[in-house]
Amino acid sequence: MTYLHARPPRVKCTNHGVVQTHLPWAEANARFTTLFERFAIEVLKSCDVKSGAALLRISWDEAWHIIDKAVVRGLKKRKSRPKQIGIDEKTVGRGHDYVTIVSDLTKGTVIYIADERKKESLDGYFKRRTEKSLHRIEAIATDIWDPYIASIREYVPNSDTKLVFDRYHLMVHMLKAVDTVRKREHWKLKRIGDETLTGSKYTWLYSRENLPEKHKARFQSLKGKHLKTARAWAIKESFRDLWNYSRPAWALRHFKSWYFWATHSRLAPVIEKAKMFRKYLNQIMTYFKHRITNAVSEGLNSKIETLRKQAYGFRNREHFKISVYFHCGGLNLSTVTHKKP
Repeated sequence: MTYLHARPPRVKCTNHGVVQTHLPWAEANARFTTLFERFAIEVLKSCDVKSGAALLRISWDEAWHIIDKAVVRGLKKRKSRPKQIGIDEKTVGRGHDYVTIVSDLTKGTVIYIADERKKESLDGYFKRRTEKSLHRIEAIATDIWDPYIASIREYVPNSDTKLVFDRYHLMVHMLKAVDTVRKREHWKLKRIGDETLTGSKYTWLYSRENLPEKHKARFQSLKGKHLKTARAWAIKESFRDLWNYSRPAWALRHFKSWYFWATHSRLAPVIEKAKMFRKYLNQIMTYFKHRITNAVSEGLNSKIETLRKQAYGFRNREHFKISVYFHCGGLNLSTVTHKKP
């Protein structure tokens, strides 16, 4: 190990007081050289803080200080104003403890994190963008969540033509409806001693092509028994076919046919979801204009969950945000080791 000891020259200025000169090998108030910090950043990007600190033979606090400085430096350098963004929420603790995450769908990076999932959470991102950059936004993928919708409509011009409700989240709504139908039907059957639906919960949550081979025989038997759950599953699968169309007119025609079937199914949970989709039909159909989903955001959520597990959770909310920016922000984190004369 090499320890470099130096007394930086200082200048006493009448206007600014005592000013320390810039050192070519280290940043101001740094405990390590810029070359070491550059190397440390690459190590810490590949493992958790504890393991990285052990490899670098520094303390946890010193390693975290390097990460913190790198994120601050990277956020100052970043000037991107993405045209396609995804908005999603992520749990960071137990219960209903959420953060709002805005991602760049083109680059696959996290560009903004805010506490909770309120309208004000998303307002903070749009307030940071200029009026010109807000006009440049082409598409926004999100879930049906009223606080987010209210924020988008307030700040983004022509938002109704740019807002796309993510297909994954729409299908999650339908899966919940199918499961609710199953629970109610299972309860009624059990009261008369019929165990037909016992142990079949996850069977109904598969799509037709992803059904495991070991469940196919029983699933075919269940479908042939004229169950309400089977009817709800068929309606869910028909709704999934909406995104297979290449032309908006044909997709709209399919939706109208599906909507009639769903609302006349006499299945209350399915009818409730169908009416909700009808309310937001314009934002569902904008998919055929922009062809975007929140798949990138969901992928980032998986990576963020891995970071959370590696750290065994984050007691400090700011540490959580810094870690996400460090690993998922796509920031230029490196120190400047050489300057042009």
